[in-house]
Amino acid sequence: MPSPASTLAAAPLPSPRALLELLKPITWFPPMWALACGVVSSGAGVRWEPVLLGIVLAGPLLCGASQAVNDWFDREVDAINEPGRPIPSGRVPGYWGLALAVAWSLLSALVAWHLGAWVFGAALIGLALAWAYSAPPARFKQNGWIGNSAVALSYEGLPWVTGAALMAGGHAPGAAILLIALLYSVGAHGIMTLNDFKSLAGDRRLAVRSLPVQLGPARAARLACAVMALPQCAVVALLAAWQAPVHAAAVAALLVGQLMAMSRLVRRPRELAPWYNATGVTMYVAGMMVSAFALRGLAS
Repeated sequence: MPSPASTLAAAPLPSPRALLELLKPITWFPPMWALACGVVSSGAGVRWEPVLLGIVLAGPLLCGASQAVNDWFDREVDAINEPGRPIPSGRVPGYWGLALAVAWSLLSALVAWHLGAWVFGAALIGLALAWAYSAPPARFKQNGWIGNSAVALSYEGLPWVTGAALMAGGHAPGAAILLIALLYSVGAHGIMTLNDFKSLAGDRRLAVRSLPVQLGPARAARLACAVMALPQCAVVALLAAWQAPVHAAAVAALLVGQLMAMSRLVRRPRELAPWYNATGVTMYVAGMMVSAFALRGLAS
């Protein structure tokens, strides 16, 4: 049997465009936004060099690496659900997908090391979750409860902590920042559940136990809505208790908007999940930044 190295050498070189598509730039926004929330919430003056490097780390590097890892180990599922993706379509042939995933993970760790202990630790956790999410034997994505938790933490909580740590010179963020970041990570579990609707057919065929497969579309949609809404209720209560009533009211208003969108979503979840991602999730991430400014005010 040919070795991966010999197969890689024999395979045609993929185009830069195909490799960039494998890194999925459209997915970089959530962790970059969460990192920006962490920067704002720290209350410190912005130091642009580490912030810009942190944004590159959170988006193109760490998130890009996780996408390459996921596409490599999901190539059989994608051949059913999305055969036009770079690996199943043959535009990234042989072992090039795996090689990019490994190289991008190592580069991410190297950049994180340069940014301090807390950033490096958060990056290593994110990389471990990315590989465990997609790769056997763990393959967290086989179970929607575990897999969605891993992605939610990687996309929201860890970048938020990273941004705050960057502004603290690589040291630990405060307890209030950690708590709000954790709450928004919990809520993001629901967002991940909605993302699973697009691959429902392939997941059923290959026995991937996403929550829409386990619970059915209607129950999974209701659960996702509850998981998104309840942590935001806690955020509103905390901000009010911390004497930030204007910010609490703003997050509450954004939550009301989400609840109105959710009432439509649960009637046709399979068809409306993409619509909700463009409306309700936008209000969710806006609330994150409002909360970050509230924390900034508390720190000043």
